[in-house]
Amino acid sequence: MTMHTRTLGTTGPHTSALGLGCMGMSALYGDADRAESIATIHAALEAGVTLLDTGDFYAMGHNEMLIGEALRTAPAALREQALTSVKFGALRDPEGNWSGYDGRPAAVRNFAAYSLQRLGVDHIDVYRIARIDPDVPIEETVGAIAELIEKGYVRHVGLSEAGAETVRRAAATAPIADLQIEYSLISRGIERDILPTTRELGIGITAYGVLSRGLISGHFARDRQLAANDFRAHSPRFQGENLQHNLNLVEALRKIAEQKGVTVAQIAIAWVLSRGEDIVPLVGARTRERLDESLGALDVTLDAADLAAIEEAVPADAAAGDRYPTAQMAHLDSER
Repeated sequence: MTMHTRTLGTTGPHTSALGLGCMGMSALYGDADRAESIATIHAALEAGVTLLDTGDFYAMGHNEMLIGEALRTAPAALREQALTSVKFGALRDPEGNWSGYDGRPAAVRNFAAYSLQRLGVDHIDVYRIARIDPDVPIEETVGAIAELIEKGYVRHVGLSEAGAETVRRAAATAPIADLQIEYSLISRGIERDILPTTRELGIGITAYGVLSRGLISGHFARDRQLAANDFRAHSPRFQGENLQHNLNLVEALRKIAEQKGVTVAQIAIAWVLSRGEDIVPLVGARTRERLDESLGALDVTLDAADLAAIEEAVPADAAAGDRYPTAQMAHLDSER
């Protein structure tokens, strides 16, 4: 399979057409297999995937250490091509509870020091606050990352879940490589204001949740029982009538996928890929099997008729339920 390249904005790094979101290898989606997770990261690098996305708060550093181990044990050529994207700022306690976000410059430097150590790298390629700290001007947070760039510890400034106005303010402070934000067939809110803004400013999009946490992967059963440590057990889109409504959308999408001889996941990822060369989808594959399926999306071509059929099957705003529980939605600058 030939991997083509995309550019994250006019100021950002070159990366493969897909990135690997590693969060599920450590937290929020139930138990994971460490050996299989590392093997999946290696397989992704071997396939030409270069962007590895994590957060320092994913299982309180576990995910960064996992990626660090995967990089240490990968062949040198693959290790050198890997690009690390790190989110910081989320505050947690020993029980795993969430207690806000910290975007103060001193905190930015502190978080970066720990991430560099856990990852075992001398620099982070894209560094971004996970959610905008409402008590700290974005100019201060971005300015602190820019200082880390001057010192060689970071290569590019990124943003995460930022609204259009915040993107503009950040871009006026320092060059922004990309905005990481949820974007999928059933999460299309960025099309109204955010995507036009990033395109105006030459900022790329790293799209997470392209399969809506497995909801539109084609593999989620209607009667599936989620573990207590699975984030989706508390997600509105996976609850009761919302879940049944959303899975009806998946079945409509499945008919189109079957006509093309591809899987539901592949057509959902291919749809995100079709939205523009400035968008890099993150796939949250936790196993090599799921990674292979996701990579198959790169071979899926969607023509105008396909896109029209997909739009009819899954119209914008067709999903039932918010993408996060109410308390977490309140932290999304992109939703304000």
